[in-house]
Amino acid sequence: MRSGLERGEVKGHMRKLVDSLFNNIPSGVGSKRKDLRLSKSELRKVLVKGAAWAVRQGFGFDIDLEYIEEQGCIQGADPDLISNRALERGKAQLGTLGSGNHFVEVGYVDEIYDESAANTLGLFLDQVTIIVHTGSRGLGHQVCDDYIKILMQSTQKYGIELPDRQLCCAPIGSKEGRQYLAAMAGAANYAFANRQIIFHWVRETFERVFRMSSEQLGLKLIYDVCHNIAKIESHRVNDREMKVCVHRKGATRAFPPNHPDIPDAYKHIGQPVLIPGDMGRYSYVLVGTEHAMKETFGSTCHGAGRVLSRKQAKKVAKGRAIIRELDDQGITVRSAGRGTVAEEIPEAYKDVGQVVEVVYGAGISRKVARLRPMGVIKG
Repeated sequence: MRSGLERGEVKGHMRKLVDSLFNNIPSGVGSKRKDLRLSKSELRKVLVKGAAWAVRQGFGFDIDLEYIEEQGCIQGADPDLISNRALERGKAQLGTLGSGNHFVEVGYVDEIYDESAANTLGLFLDQVTIIVHTGSRGLGHQVCDDYIKILMQSTQKYGIELPDRQLCCAPIGSKEGRQYLAAMAGAANYAFANRQIIFHWVRETFERVFRMSSEQLGLKLIYDVCHNIAKIESHRVNDREMKVCVHRKGATRAFPPNHPDIPDAYKHIGQPVLIPGDMGRYSYVLVGTEHAMKETFGSTCHGAGRVLSRKQAKKVAKGRAIIRELDDQGITVRSAGRGTVAEEIPEAYKDVGQVVEVVYGAGISRKVARLRPMGVIKG
């Protein structure tokens, strides 16, 4: 999201803002929202309608849907193919951040590389921005667990030899393949709705802290994009247009200018690409390119990637006051648990600036702006 606020207008309010975000958005392992428990029938609507369900319930505006991948709803979801265990986990977790590397980050634009594209996205130097990173929570995790068991058997059934058991799979056109895609679409729609609700609570929190409406604050959704998903898309392969299933694991879409699947307002610059870094350095906004369509099926990286496992990160962080270290850098952090902050120390990740230079140098994304964190809530 972008705002109409500048860094200087927010700096003195950061502690109150971060505390308010933390209190308003449930986070942490197994976090639940007491005032948003869904019936199974209502949850089924979420799985089919995605972000549109959230907007119809008053969480945001119709205009938001124009700036979400697939307008916040992947077609073909079938709640009947999602287990009762997954539905039970999902009923109480809608509107929650979760744990691990999921976060809400308030930052500011500290560098602009492409003035024209930045203007189109509504970005300017020193502007306050917000990034929300979360997904389908326990529901999506359970869908994955359930179908891994099914696909393990499918691999043997269809005589597929694997170099690694974690690559278990089934032909897309098979019964198992079709069922998994329909269940995964439901989980993706849950994630779209989840982020839409959190975006709305971010808006509400800013309104309370600054005592202004979201319109006065200029809070607008720039873009919402998936990662960890398989999508049926049209691509050119060996000089022939064909439908393919593109698996983006830890990757994100990077469609070029004039692609039919990106918002009209961005047609001439390409799809926004969001590459978050760690909570101590910076994140990037880029746009997709025609070269990405030729080289990577319209894809780019999603983030920096870890260099330390969670266990190693905790070992490195032992005895250190990580929150105080970040506070000394001007970054206010709130977390549901100390363990998460230790696991997510900046040193646990590659320098996202170096990662971005690689995708920029490869021509699969074009740099637009860099964002620096001022306040972060973690699970």
